[in-house]
Amino acid sequence: MRIVAKIGSSSLTDDLGVIDRAIIADVCRQIARLRAEGHEVVLVTSGAVSAGVSALGLSERPSDMRTLQALAAAGQSRLMEVYNSEFASHSLVAAQVLLVPHDFIDRTQYLHARSTLERLLELGCVPVVNENDAIANDEIRFGDNDHISALLSHLLRADLLILLTDTEGLYTSDPRMDPDATLITDVHESDPLMSVTAGSTGSNRGSGGMASKLSAARIASWSGIRAVIARATIADVLVSVTRAAVEGTSGIGTTFHGSDRALSARQLWVAFASEVRGAVTVDDGAARALLKGTVSLLPAGVVAVDGAFEVGETVDIRGVDGTVLARGLAQMSAGQAREAMGRRSSQLDDDSPSVVVHRDELVLLPR
Repeated sequence: MRIVAKIGSSSLTDDLGVIDRAIIADVCRQIARLRAEGHEVVLVTSGAVSAGVSALGLSERPSDMRTLQALAAAGQSRLMEVYNSEFASHSLVAAQVLLVPHDFIDRTQYLHARSTLERLLELGCVPVVNENDAIANDEIRFGDNDHISALLSHLLRADLLILLTDTEGLYTSDPRMDPDATLITDVHESDPLMSVTAGSTGSNRGSGGMASKLSAARIASWSGIRAVIARATIADVLVSVTRAAVEGTSGIGTTFHGSDRALSARQLWVAFASEVRGAVTVDDGAARALLKGTVSLLPAGVVAVDGAFEVGETVDIRGVDGTVLARGLAQMSAGQAREAMGRRSSQLDDDSPSVVVHRDELVLLPR
């Protein structure tokens, strides 16, 4: 089984934000055990900024991007020193992989990243992945590693995504506020919980929260991948979750079951990895037709065009209420779409494209 496991800063650090080496040692021990059982594991880790805060003796985590990037640069090598040492104690070689959104947005980079990671696994390494926070563009960055881990799961055709956090999983309500909140053990594709919202942050030591983990779990599910959100401090959590997946049972935490309608690599790339450059709004009739999943988006159904996208760039397709229904690669530029919107094909100029987004380049999004 191929596994992507993600652990965040809130699970790697103490209350002061200092990296807890014992936790990293335990994660590495569990991964070594999974490797001995024949599984491949890619680890996505946060903690570079926290390591930088500790190294520079700061009393608290700054909030400005310039300082955070500098701290990531100072902390990343120190974080990897710990991983290198702990994996070496199990005769395993850690391989640092730093990614930025461009590695997923650009199709060539996307395939190159897959090739490199595949080769690392073939060589017996444990890839240790993090966002390259030191150089990531403030406007084009993931901001948390949950998104990266979900995209990696798809990129590597993983069988299982494990999102380790500081809570037991997804609850019916916030357990910190509601004593009657109960843990949700299973979420299926058709479950309304696949569109539930949650708080954006879980602690002040990390950049993600339950909302980002839910988003990651949805991406994994629509990739046909089983995803589990579980508490990092549960004994042998990675081993237990993996064994439950192998047996096809629900173990600890919240399990999001993979969709039987798994999207293709290109569809997932369009839906979740490509950079959205604009949007088109469609009328109710066009929305109903699109949701059947068998038609292209024609200019006649378009009522508004936003952005300055070019042919081949990714656009959101929205209903009149603002809901994003689908995403696809534009066959028209924004200017052409504005000129053509509301017009039937017979009314278009001879040299004008006949569709805004072709059905083969269009992906209906989870709702």
